Amino acid sequence: MKEIAFASASHLAALIRRRDIGCLELLDYFITRVERLNGRLNAVVIRDFDQARSQARVLDNITPAGPLFGVPMTIKEGIDVAGLPTSFGIPQFTSNIPKADSVAVARLKAAGAVIFGKTNVPAGLSDWQSYNQVYGSTGNPWNLSHSPGGSSGGAAAAVAAGLTGMEIGSDTGGSIRVPAHFCGIFGHKPTWGLVPLRGHSLTELAGEVDMGVIGPLARSASDLAIALDLLAAPDSYDSGLRYNLPFGRTGVSGLRVALWAEDEATRTDHETVAALHALGDMLEEHGALVSRTARPGFRASEVYNLYLELLAAVNSGFQSDEEVAQMRAQAAALAPEDMSTKAVTLRATGMNHRKWLALNEQRFKVRRIWSTFFSDFDVLLCPVFGRAAFRRMEDGIRWDRQIQIDDVVVAHDEQLFWSGITCGFYLPSTVAPITRSKNGLPIGVQIVARSHGDSTTIAVAALIELLNGGFVPPPGWD
Repeated sequence: MKEIAFASASHLAALIRRRDIGCLELLDYFITRVERLNGRLNAVVIRDFDQARSQARVLDNITPAGPLFGVPMTIKEGIDVAGLPTSFGIPQFTSNIPKADSVAVARLKAAGAVIFGKTNVPAGLSDWQSYNQVYGSTGNPWNLSHSPGGSSGGAAAAVAAGLTGMEIGSDTGGSIRVPAHFCGIFGHKPTWGLVPLRGHSLTELAGEVDMGVIGPLARSASDLAIALDLLAAPDSYDSGLRYNLPFGRTGVSGLRVALWAEDEATRTDHETVAALHALGDMLEEHGALVSRTARPGFRASEVYNLYLELLAAVNSGFQSDEEVAQMRAQAAALAPEDMSTKAVTLRATGMNHRKWLALNEQRFKVRRIWSTFFSDFDVLLCPVFGRAAFRRMEDGIRWDRQIQIDDVVVAHDEQLFWSGITCGFYLPSTVAPITRSKNGLPIGVQIVARSHGDSTTIAVAALIELLNGGFVPPPGWD
């Protein structure tokens, strides 16, 4: 049954439509895998097996309808599923039991998905690891001593290990993309505003969180397309409209590709750089037009710092007055020449609205630069992170952590660069697995397009999957 464990969600749905397998039978298969394998991975941290079985029994007695009919799914812990905790891994919120599904989950259920559990996150959804005092720590199925990424790390680990049919995560600073890269799966960060965020917060919010998105993680690019088609519609509170996204590419020949494999503003290891250039070579061999020198018309370090300031403004809205005051006191003690990620973030914490308006104006000027860039290119290919997954390090303050990239030790949070220069400006990006490091860890590529070019990034991920082989199951999870 290995072919079922690591099959795409669309394939699982097809098996059910053909009556090759029943909904309850398929659900029980994945439940059995969770019961047998999750103990060493700790990806699925909330179980709702009885309710899921009841739903599967109902589905077995009706005609299959919906693109995910009968497909067993888990959901990131920070996204509401009625009756299950949403704590963000924070102990004082473990009694937060939503009475209603998030918009995203409601749409998945309407498409026939069977939700049977939730997956692990870092505390406060703020780390590239997935551990907290409530649920413990999640490993990477490729090497349990390494991080699966965060904050959708449990989601990515469950997909890669074949414990679920598909997943939904969220992303403001790489929280879908980095886990997909670390675990060797596909992930999509939608254009900001495309998928409603309602039901993705510890307290009820009426507004959309700046830069925050919800998107799918899966074992195939086609699953990303299916999920996005289901999720991409305005919140019913706001509009009755439907989105009509531009159609994606159908072939490699003539595809206009910009390849940005490294930048002096950040460290990216030689394996990642080499993997991206090899991908560019392969696309060229199949008729793509690849430029390795084209860049958007801005200074990358300045745009990165702009993203950090905007992100600090987002995070300030969820921090207490005491936390903001502490961070501003730390900022006052910094040397003026300190332009580290930590320093830029601390200085921006708790900014006034006038300052934010000026930053937002800069953001929209950068968005125009990106738009001009994408008039000449269909997609940009760039790294997701500066290296493959790093070893778990769950002690100390996140700001103080360091990771090694090639022979250089760098600040852990400097790796926000590749996520931030796209996310801060509302661009869609899809992650596809492309190779593995010398240590056997996955390396992915980030595929970026103009705003609302989501179908294009997913279509190019599908082309890369076709040419390059796509998802490979990690060993030891049969």
